[in-house]
Amino acid sequence: MPDETHINALVYDAEDEYRPEPETEPAAPAWLDGSYRIGIHTTIAGDIARSLEIAKKLGCNALQIFSASPRMWPRPGRNMIAEADAARFRAKRAELGLGPVAIHANYLINLAASEPIARVRAIQAFRDEIVRGMALGADFLIVHPGSAGGGHKMQAAVRVGEALCAASRGLKMGTLRVLVENTAGMGNAVGANFEELATILKAAGDLDVGVCVDTAHTFEAGYPIHTAEGLELTLAEMERTIGLQRVFVVHMNDSKTEFGSRVDRHEHIGKGEIGSEALGRVLRHPMLSPTRLPGRAFLLETPIDAPGDDRRNVASVWKLVGVEAEQAPDAEDGFSMLKAGKSLSRSRKGVKGQANRKKKPLEQRMQRRHRNQRKKRPVNLRRKGKRG
Repeated sequence: MPDETHINALVYDAEDEYRPEPETEPAAPAWLDGSYRIGIHTTIAGDIARSLEIAKKLGCNALQIFSASPRMWPRPGRNMIAEADAARFRAKRAELGLGPVAIHANYLINLAASEPIARVRAIQAFRDEIVRGMALGADFLIVHPGSAGGGHKMQAAVRVGEALCAASRGLKMGTLRVLVENTAGMGNAVGANFEELATILKAAGDLDVGVCVDTAHTFEAGYPIHTAEGLELTLAEMERTIGLQRVFVVHMNDSKTEFGSRVDRHEHIGKGEIGSEALGRVLRHPMLSPTRLPGRAFLLETPIDAPGDDRRNVASVWKLVGVEAEQAPDAEDGFSMLKAGKSLSRSRKGVKGQANRKKKPLEQRMQRRHRNQRKKRPVNLRRKGKRG
């Protein structure tokens, strides 16, 4: 009979000269101190770490970015962030003391898709978003639920929750939390009402999923946050369906379109249909207070039509916060993501990188295309009398 192996646990006596110290719990990040966290979506063009410096210069203490192009399908698993770049990002963030950092996922991802190939593609693309978010040490990954196509929206909401689980399977996400954003309800978009968001959260099972609430989307979807009474009713409905403790980010945007339009168009703070007074009530409401949920961030996705619009919108939000505004970081005078003489516009979903240009009528576009094609035709030497 083989010898039995006995493992004796080490016992440390009070008089022992050395005893191992218990591992200390890591200190909570400074941005979880219950202060207001105000940020804006910043560009990653050129250098992803520079986005942090941009946020600081605009007077922010939080920010949102893309981790890759938001409007292109990358090759699965081939669009990762180099560790050297990710390390520089993490180091620069620690140096500047910014937080939380939110990443907005690619707009093409449709987690509600039912067609098998489209669904696999969406899940793989979102998994890549998770991996990039983990590499950067981001805190939140925000995603639009997607479109139900011609199907039932509640069934599509279940597919979204299941897709979130599939995309994160086997990944140790650490402190990165996925947030599902409510929508304005354009077309067959899922998530325009809070019941659909609640269905997504339930379908996600054990995955710790939160919510990002966009003020413009909420207003455009028909929730009356532009009045004091309407805000109370809306917040009560949020609490009943999704729970306000799961609302980790609020996208602070005014709306270009009217109440209940279901058309998603963002506007400068105080210049749209919601207005400064109503947005101020959102920022200062006790149920949305960062002391109630430390680390809750208010992030802007407002247009940049002229140099300084980004800095002025951030300043407007700090002003609406009121007496807490002494917490606001100093912005750099004259700084903007938009340089004078260049054209840049921020769409309802972030930086486009070019102005919104009106398309010419189809007939004019076809005529122009025909002229260009004629210019590109090869020269017929025989017709010109030039024989070889």
